[in-house]
Amino acid sequence: MTTKIGIRREDINRWEKRVPLIPSHVRELVDRHPVDIRIQPSGIRVFNDADYRLAGIPVEESLSSCSVVFALKEIPIDLIEKDKVYVFFSHTAKGQSQNMPMLKRMMDFGCSVIDYEKMVDEKGRRVLYFGNYAGHAGMVDILWALGRRLDAEGLANPFAILQPIHHYKSLVEAKEAVGKLAWKVIREGLPKELGPVVFGFFGYGHVSQGAQEIFDILPVETVQPVDIPKLFEGGGEAPRTLYKAVFKEEDMVRPVDPAKPFDLQDYYANPENYRSVVEKVVPYLTAIVNGIYWTPKYPKFVTKGFLKTLYGSGSRPRLRVVGDITCDINGSFECTVQATDSENPVYVYDPAADKPLMGFEGNGPAVLAVYNLPAELPLESSTYFSGKLKEHVPAVAAAHFDRSFSECGLPDVLRRAVILYRGKLTPAYDYLSRSIG
Repeated sequence: MTTKIGIRREDINRWEKRVPLIPSHVRELVDRHPVDIRIQPSGIRVFNDADYRLAGIPVEESLSSCSVVFALKEIPIDLIEKDKVYVFFSHTAKGQSQNMPMLKRMMDFGCSVIDYEKMVDEKGRRVLYFGNYAGHAGMVDILWALGRRLDAEGLANPFAILQPIHHYKSLVEAKEAVGKLAWKVIREGLPKELGPVVFGFFGYGHVSQGAQEIFDILPVETVQPVDIPKLFEGGGEAPRTLYKAVFKEEDMVRPVDPAKPFDLQDYYANPENYRSVVEKVVPYLTAIVNGIYWTPKYPKFVTKGFLKTLYGSGSRPRLRVVGDITCDINGSFECTVQATDSENPVYVYDPAADKPLMGFEGNGPAVLAVYNLPAELPLESSTYFSGKLKEHVPAVAAAHFDRSFSECGLPDVLRRAVILYRGKLTPAYDYLSRSIG
């Protein structure tokens, strides 16, 4: 039996040019498996309608005949259809309030939801992700934002030669631009007024690794978080070197009971027994690159209260930019009070007024919190993601969604990611009933 599959166009904003499955991979699936795939037309997608037609894939406005629909970002409530299987990043597993109406509509319509983010192997490792490309894009944008912030202070700086990453034609071209920045730093040095330029990378997964890949093009020296204050001893000048500190869990939290040692597994299991120690080192940082996975059960690392004190001291703090690649609103870094897009990516969080001011002027850290950073590298990120996703499409197509959840035949990697099954929360996600209301 042939399964009809639809690929939805992305319409969350004009910057979302990615696609979950590229033309060549769709053609490969159609040739090798009993699937009939069609795609909605789009005027902004990085692979245009003609690319799919050339691969022999129908381009159709309506996906009503498709029992399974693949997408990337959230689906507008008024476009949800009854009894369909939706496979996408639902952004609901943390109980995100903005997406609970969407999930509720899918429940009411008897839909099934498979979330890419929750597809993990037997060791709990994600098998589908854009994190490395979020890191690539985010790091270029953070370096650009630092240049603009220093410009706003009237401080000439080498970072000003960079553009946001969506101004470059490819990741290769963006890396070449960072390479030019590296030579400018080596030849001309960094502003002495900055002292040691220290970037704190929070997390060490795919997002952080992608960001570090870009940052390491620069003249970089790695230091341990605990050693950052030592950089400022004896005048603290290093005009041709940037410093990188990667923060792991043991660098960010300590047990509330000082007599107890840090234990990573205990922290994961009992985060309420730990407190943040990040705020001791934040005053030494020039920029923060946040790529850590966080949920509300974990401590907040930088609070609004701390920032109000830091920026209320009368002197200019060293911290210029918070690049929140994870974009958790009011999350681990409380200055991330709203998400931004590629057109207006930065605001200054004013701790005294507790509000964002779009742009680079103001008393507070410049916050870059672009909601869908991988979309700034649509060609590379789509191709990479599609190469991973195509391996799982046949199993979705072969599943028996007319049977009970236990008998549907999905392999474990997909079963773990089923949030809704025929309109009901699966046991692993039953906790979301409290958020849906």
